Amino acid sequence: MANVTTTADVKSGSMTREEKKVIFASSLGTVFEWYDFYLYGSLATFIGAAFFSQYPETTRNIFALLAFAAGFLVRPFGALVFGRLGDLVGRKYTFLVTILIMGLSTFLVGLLPGAASIGIAAPIILLLLRMLQGLALGGEYGGAATYVAEHAPHGRRGFFTSWIQTTATLGLFLSLVVILLVQAILGREAFAAWGWRIPFLVSVVLLGVSVWIRLKMNESPAFLRMKEEGKGSKAPLSEAFGQWKNAKIALLALFGAVVGQAVVWYSGQFYALFFLQNILKVEAQSANIMVAASLLLGTGFFVFFGWLSDKIGRKPIIMAGLLLAIITYFPLFKAMTWAGNPALAQAQETVRATVTAAPGDCKFQFNPTGTAKFTTSCDIATSFLTRNSVPYDVVAGPAGSPATVKIGESTVTSYDATQAGAGAKAADTAFQKQVNVALQAAGYPLARGASNVPEAKLDAFVAANPELQLDAAAIRAGNATTVSGADLVTQKLLTAEEAAGVTEMAVYSIPNSGNFTMVADPEAVNWAMLIAILTVLVIYVTMVYGPIAALLVELFPTRIRYTGMSLPYHIGNGWFGGLLPATAFAMSAAKGDIYYGLWYPIVFAAITLVIGLLFLPETKDRDIHAE
Repeated sequence: MANVTTTADVKSGSMTREEKKVIFASSLGTVFEWYDFYLYGSLATFIGAAFFSQYPETTRNIFALLAFAAGFLVRPFGALVFGRLGDLVGRKYTFLVTILIMGLSTFLVGLLPGAASIGIAAPIILLLLRMLQGLALGGEYGGAATYVAEHAPHGRRGFFTSWIQTTATLGLFLSLVVILLVQAILGREAFAAWGWRIPFLVSVVLLGVSVWIRLKMNESPAFLRMKEEGKGSKAPLSEAFGQWKNAKIALLALFGAVVGQAVVWYSGQFYALFFLQNILKVEAQSANIMVAASLLLGTGFFVFFGWLSDKIGRKPIIMAGLLLAIITYFPLFKAMTWAGNPALAQAQETVRATVTAAPGDCKFQFNPTGTAKFTTSCDIATSFLTRNSVPYDVVAGPAGSPATVKIGESTVTSYDATQAGAGAKAADTAFQKQVNVALQAAGYPLARGASNVPEAKLDAFVAANPELQLDAAAIRAGNATTVSGADLVTQKLLTAEEAAGVTEMAVYSIPNSGNFTMVADPEAVNWAMLIAILTVLVIYVTMVYGPIAALLVELFPTRIRYTGMSLPYHIGNGWFGGLLPATAFAMSAAKGDIYYGLWYPIVFAAITLVIGLLFLPETKDRDIHAE
């Protein structure tokens, strides 16, 4: 068994060549796995169009929900499968298997024909590949962290394992950069049509490099020593979770460290991006660039706090990160609103909607895939207001009456989709238009696009939009485009019945008369302030995440370490963290407050802070090789 370090090396603080190779190989492979995992989330819109859009709405929603669940909920099962394998067979070969599964699954997504080519088989195969990704990721992290920690000199495990902690952020950063680069080269249309597959396909290069490096690595010294001494576990799962002395360590790791770390991690990276794009309406590419910049600025702090945890302990840094997040999330996200969309922030301070609804008409709008349809009049109203970042209060109205929305002096009546039947689409168009007109008049930053109106519908269009004060004669006197009857149907300007017998017709383009869009004025977006706020959020992530790999490794004995640490880590991050964006949005919708969803990470961070302070031991001085 080769020695990894010498006494002189430990005293001098220098890394040996072998140690550098261990960290590089483990980190590179894990960056690659996170890159693969994030691609699905970042490109979900394009994947949905290729694999789900051809099916009825109910079927499409089921597939979207399953694909979402596979990514997060399957991860703990991967921890069990590969954690057990890692404690029985070895660290090296187990996470060699995980990277092969993840890499090949990702590459195959890029090759998989869409539903238009192979029908229902396309989404089914995609779901299977997504499940394999989740299972592989469930085994990767525990293996990489355990492998690096068991190679690290005593007193430097925090520093060594902190390099592993950079991998999730670097994987996200890499995926954003590759997507932005391919979009810039191909253009938006080509990217949407087929270019989204390229980031999946190029991952095969990363896979080849990662596998080649990992094949050259040696097994963990601690694992080899344990095997030589005959102290290995024959049943890691039952020993780790079936015996109370070990099960209580797993529970303490989960609720005293990982849950809080997970919600801070997802808030600082994923929910911040969601908040920028979906709540503040910052243009998607700009939001991606801002988050990528903050990740670039903040990633080095993973290593800093890992190094610092070797000096002062893991627990003080993690608890301090949780406390800072609890105290500052509300002011930071409010500052993000003023920096990202000042017109929206001003409108929210001066205008608040009132939704009057019958008892029981309002439901909790948990919508993790973004595909759920809300049908009651209250849910339709509050869902629309929430999507447009409008704060509101809900007050009780008469039983059986439809919900109404009051904005300033305007009151708009909502509708029940189940009762509207075939007229639901028209009712929805009318409701949204009336609310948007009221919001725009009240000062909300709404932009209105142009409308293309055929001659046959011009008079009706003028009559239906009195707020525009249009003059049909003046419009007819202006420029018009002549469109063939077939194109009128293709462009959905006329139905097939309306276009019957029409060879061609004049179509007028009327500015500022079409669909409304809540926007963040690009000229008003404060890039420097937003990147600064996002970087602070990333630094909180580095505080709670940088030292946690060393902490988890040190909590569990060598014989069940891979299994013991992997399960709480992936339950915390896959379930408590992964469900954060959807849950926070649903909470905001229920309360009518864009910041209310922040209570989700704050409450769980507070629970972890209390349990961690009271019961979590400091582990930095433990000798993990003596077990």
